[in-house]
Amino acid sequence: MTSAVPAGHQPVGPLPAGRPPTGRLAAVAQQAEVSEATVSRVLNGKSGVADATRQRVLAALDVLGYERPVRLRRRSAGLVGLVIPELTNPIFPAFAQVIEQALSGYGYTPVLGTQMPGGATEDELVEMLVERGVSGIIFLSGLHADLSADPERYLRLAGRGVPYVLVNGYNERISAPFVSPDDRAAAHIAVRHLRELGHERIGLAVGPARFVPARRKAEGFAEALGDAAGGAGGAGGAGGAESMVQHTLFTVEGGHAAAGALLDRGCTGIVCGSDLMALGAVRAARQRGLDVPRDVSVVGYDDSELNAFTDPPLTTVRQPVRAMANAAVHALLEETGQDPVRHAEFVFQPELVVRGSTGQAPPS
Repeated sequence: MTSAVPAGHQPVGPLPAGRPPTGRLAAVAQQAEVSEATVSRVLNGKSGVADATRQRVLAALDVLGYERPVRLRRRSAGLVGLVIPELTNPIFPAFAQVIEQALSGYGYTPVLGTQMPGGATEDELVEMLVERGVSGIIFLSGLHADLSADPERYLRLAGRGVPYVLVNGYNERISAPFVSPDDRAAAHIAVRHLRELGHERIGLAVGPARFVPARRKAEGFAEALGDAAGGAGGAGGAGGAESMVQHTLFTVEGGHAAAGALLDRGCTGIVCGSDLMALGAVRAARQRGLDVPRDVSVVGYDDSELNAFTDPPLTTVRQPVRAMANAAVHALLEETGQDPVRHAEFVFQPELVVRGSTGQAPPS
């Protein structure tokens, strides 16, 4: 469990409360584009300096790596916990970065708790956060998304007076603000894209059915196949959609295994529940001597800046990370105040990002 620290900030020792050494004073003045006298007034807390100028001087201190004098440091409004499953999947650090930036902007100090293999469980992390006196907790893809998990843990947390917001995985048994992407729409978008490219046999590789996002993607996938086939049965219609879904793990290995089964069923298009699964699907196709996208098209889900540099660059359905993360922070701040938000699910729309892993369907 760690507290967030501004990236790249390497303090080289505090500036003295009085007049700093001439070299440092001049450096700060040059960076802020003000006079040395103005820097001195700011550092000594003197009046007569415009707020915008004062902020430029403080920003110059940060850029140059100097610690702010104690009197000028902003006091934390409190601690806020962020509980995430892991850091190996790029989507989770992406969420964490935006959430931490948003919290810091409101004066809160984020405390990150990660459930790495062999490490602390979600319940243990929550206990540590509560002991630290956090003002609230944001859960990202936690046990709330697992329909086989006991939701009482969240009811007990509410009973202890700790507000929380749940991201990715709506659970009707829990009364709290939820922030989710539209997973059903994500599956529709991916299937429609592959249909437009001429693919007729399309499969879905997704995580365990007990997880809400996986279940919703499977539902959206079945609906999309049904729409495309006019409600007909068979492998291309809603009636046969279940046979075209492979539930496995949200990992490269999971995608590899699921893709193998779907390729055995003649799929030329594979929709994946995560980008990591999509990379596994690409690997599975290549191990069979198939080319992506000439023989098989693969669509991921989440989107990472790294996707543009994979081989081939990965077509994916982008999860609206920034909008969702900011909404989660705003909802939590409302919960910690006197005007809590409505305990409901706030749903955000994903978007298709077309790159090089999808192409026209191969000839029959």
